[in-house]
Amino acid sequence: MIKFFRKIRQKMLTENKFSKYLLYAIGEIALVVIGILIALQINNLNEEKQERKKEKVLLSQLQLEFTSNLEQLDDKIEMRNNMILASLKLLEYVNHPDKRNIDSIYTKIGFTIVAPTFDPIVNDILSSGRVQLLRNNELKSKLSSWTSEVVQVTEEEAKWAQYEKRHYSTLLEYGSMRNILDKFWKNNVTESYLLDKGKKSKFDVGNSNKEIDLNHLLDHSNFEDHMAFCATLAKIANSQSDILRSRIIDILNLIELELNK
Repeated sequence: MIKFFRKIRQKMLTENKFSKYLLYAIGEIALVVIGILIALQINNLNEEKQERKKEKVLLSQLQLEFTSNLEQLDDKIEMRNNMILASLKLLEYVNHPDKRNIDSIYTKIGFTIVAPTFDPIVNDILSSGRVQLLRNNELKSKLSSWTSEVVQVTEEEAKWAQYEKRHYSTLLEYGSMRNILDKFWKNNVTESYLLDKGKKSKFDVGNSNKEIDLNHLLDHSNFEDHMAFCATLAKIANSQSDILRSRIIDILNLIELELNK
């Protein structure tokens, strides 16, 4: 093809057809430019196709991670709801001694000795720069805020964990920790911690043979304060968790939207 064009140019030059040669040269240049532009366009389309493949992979990964985060968060919310209900019931026993039931008291206390901790999967797309693969700006914005929003929940969780360890556990010495833990296992409070949901943990520490008067525990001047504090911190953490849950739902909806395009 190149030889063909060269022969045409040489023929025009030898025949002194300069004007025709000039037009031909311009046309040839135009053809070359058009060819280059087409090649660039094809290359850009190929690169765009590869970028979209990478985006789909990233979106699928994010979908799995945030679905897992949602399931874990729901488990923690449920645990704290149990803490709230148990604390309020124990406060009722404080206010109404005639309603006290030993088995119920130990059962309720068993739900208050836990310290739920949300530990989500944190993707490195921000630090790695892969977030630029995402075309949806709203999704990128929500992912950028994700880490700081998680902190709002974990900070509240940490407050109860520290308080329970320093103060609440000592107070429970007025009762029987063995009996509390016995109810803890029999009520399968550990289920939310297990990787295999729905699996029952069979473990039995038995009841104490000692005579223990739980009225000493419930009538202790600090007990009702501890129960009120437990319910309050669990409620605050769940309020933050509900907000975070909405964020996860928004992120999953945006991911679904992008995957279906």
